[in-house]
Amino acid sequence: MDPADDSYQSEEKIFANRHAEDTLRPMNNQKPDISIVVPLLNEEDNVKPLYEQITQALNNKYNYELIFIDDGSDDNSFNVLSTLQKSDSRVRIICFRKNFGQTAALSAGFEYSRSDVIVALDADLQNDPADIPAMIEKLHEGYDVVSGWRKKRHDHAVTRLLPSKIANKLIAKITGVKLHDFGCTLKVYRKEVLAETKLYGEMHRFIPALASWSGAKICEMVVNHRPRTHGVAKYGLGRTVKVILDLITVKFLGSFSTKPIYIFGGLGLLTGACSVLSGLAVLYQKFISVSHLAMNRNPLLVLTAMLVTATIQFILMGLLAEMLVRTYHESQGRSTYVIREIIESLDNIEDEK
Repeated sequence: MDPADDSYQSEEKIFANRHAEDTLRPMNNQKPDISIVVPLLNEEDNVKPLYEQITQALNNKYNYELIFIDDGSDDNSFNVLSTLQKSDSRVRIICFRKNFGQTAALSAGFEYSRSDVIVALDADLQNDPADIPAMIEKLHEGYDVVSGWRKKRHDHAVTRLLPSKIANKLIAKITGVKLHDFGCTLKVYRKEVLAETKLYGEMHRFIPALASWSGAKICEMVVNHRPRTHGVAKYGLGRTVKVILDLITVKFLGSFSTKPIYIFGGLGLLTGACSVLSGLAVLYQKFISVSHLAMNRNPLLVLTAMLVTATIQFILMGLLAEMLVRTYHESQGRSTYVIREIIESLDNIEDEK
């Protein structure tokens, strides 16, 4: 998938045709208990079996809706989905004009879901829908996100397992969220948590970290992971670079989004200290050392000048970033905090009125 095109957030998120628009309208006035969000790309052989497994796992247990997001498939996936939708009003279809990536597909599913509890899973049949009821029960124990852990994975060792283990440990270390498997799509969320989380790039794997920084309670459950039997995997080693770059972005947003001067100013102070040391070394070699090295022939003088320039640039970048952050929050009326609930006396509420 190509997650680089984030224009999904613009008017391009309108649907491919009138049929797709119609399926988004609620089929009845009853609000579902659960929304199942399934992004897919070229999964024509997996869609119907997945639908049957979800139906078997959830029927007679929950009132649910099933949202399929066709992320620009060029096979018969949409026709299979249309057939399912005609026979089951719980099925809703979102069809993208082209491939925008899994993160954009999940974001669309989250936005158009009608339930307060959202379940996300892949369409490749590697996630087991039978795990959903237990995960929902875990969520009701007081958690905001229940993340699946594919403890026993059935993927290629070199191209999938090894990079995944390295990435998971790195993400857990940097974000401070101790999960074993950030890449597992099978997760259960409270919608109120997702409302505070905006997704770009390939950041769907970082939702637990982003939610945790907003005060959400996160837990992890071991889930069944099955080998792929139809279709081909959409990920390879190439995504590792994207994950690393997104991780840098997530760390910056989580730690410095409201105080960017701390990171840019910190780098500026570091380069400033290095420039002082380099300049002192130049003076030492010129006036004190027995070599009496000429300053115009000393490469440390050039290094000192470069470090002084970098110091000025970092500090100015920090100040500009501080101005942008304040403009962003104040112009959109966004606060720098997230409130879970407010508890107060009814007398106070009457006084305010």
